[in-house]
Formats: sequence, C-alpha cells, structure tokens
Amino acid sequence: MRYGKLKSFSDEILSSELPVLNESVLRQLTEFGREKLSDNYYMRDFMYSEILAAHNIPNVPSDPELAIEAGKGLCTNLLEPLRNTFGHIVIRSAFRSVTVNGYGSKHKLNCASNKRNYAKHIWDVRDEEGYMGATACIVIPTFINSDWYEKNRDWRPLAWFIHDNFPYSEMCFFSRDAAFNLTWRECKPRRQIYSYASPKGFLTRRGQDNHTGHHKNDYRDRLGL
Repeated sequence: MRYGKLKSFSDEILSSELPVLNESVLRQLTEFGREKLSDNYYMRDFMYSEILAAHNIPNVPSDPELAIEAGKGLCTNLLEPLRNTFGHIVIRSAFRSVTVNGYGSKHKLNCASNKRNYAKHIWDVRDEEGYMGATACIVIPTFINSDWYEKNRDWRPLAWFIHDNFPYSEMCFFSRDAAFNLTWRECKPRRQIYSYASPKGFLTRRGQDNHTGHHKNDYRDRLGL
C-alpha cells in the first residue's frame, strides 16, 4: 500500500492519544500533499484547517487513495472549469479527516456530523449509498468584486450559473463573501442549492418547478465576467 504508514498513523489518531509523527509518516504526508489533482490544484491546497492549527489535531486521511480520487473528481469536474471561467478561486475549507471533522462537530465549530460529511468534507469515506464525493468551501473574487454584487449582495446569479453549466451535486451558500460549499459526487448528483444567506432555504432541488430548464435571465450581466 503506497500510503500504508499514513493510514496506520490515522488509525492511531482514531484509537488513542496523539501519536508521534515520525520521519517515515512525515515523508508520506509530504508526498500526499504533493499529489496533483488537476492542472492547477494539489492535495496540499485543500488540507489547511483552523481546527488543526488551534487544537493540534493532524488532518490525516484514513484512506489516502480514496481522498485523492475524490479530490481529482472535484477539481477536474468543478474547480478547474470554474477557474477557467472566473479566474482565481479561493479555497476557504475543504478536506477534513474524520478526527478533525468529528472534533469540530462535537465542539460546535461549524462542522456537520461525520455521517453528514461523508463524501463531502470527509473525502476519504464514501457516503451511505457507497458513492465517492468531495466538498470545498470556496469564494470567487471575480463575482464578489463585481459592480453588480457590490450593489446587490445577491448570491443567486452565481448559483444559477453553476446550476445551468456544471455537474455539481450540492451547493450551500453563506453570508460572508458569497462563500459556498461546492460538492461533487461520482454518481447520482443531488443537484440542490441551499443558503444560510438571505434569502434563506432551498433555492432549488429536484421536484421544484424551477429546477429544470435554463435560468439565463437570472445571471446574465450579473457575474462580473
């Protein structure tokens, strides 16, 4: 197994006190961070966590190979096409190990439960249906710096544009900087958009009247492109 020592280290984190990060584990963790996921993204781009920094909990995957494959799916299908359209994409939060996410959920640090985050922020565990997936919370500077957004502070044009043009599974928007969780899923994408920013609730999901068809009138001349 290519990342066997890294997996064993992750298993130790789950079962005991923080283990010693020895040289061989550190070497594999370094190589893991250097894994190229797409033309412009590497695994290291997605591994930073404030929980890791503040509480000294290593953000180490239990299944490195699955995390890499899920990350490649997210980058190839969503982040690279968005980068080609809008330019630079800010990664605010992405991969979390089971331990990091579990700590964040337990201590109410803006993390959903591990079960809800499998194949989302927890890239290295499949969801309850057995599918691989990955989530990154991102900000798109071109959009939030546009004259239209500065005036209207409305995230919906961006959401509809992505809905019409990209193979996402879920989006969840937040108030600050129109940041949103963007999820890729290998099969049966859920195709739903939720927001904690005003207007709150589901913008669309399967079964709603507005789910199908194009929504160009909702984003034309509003994206800063």
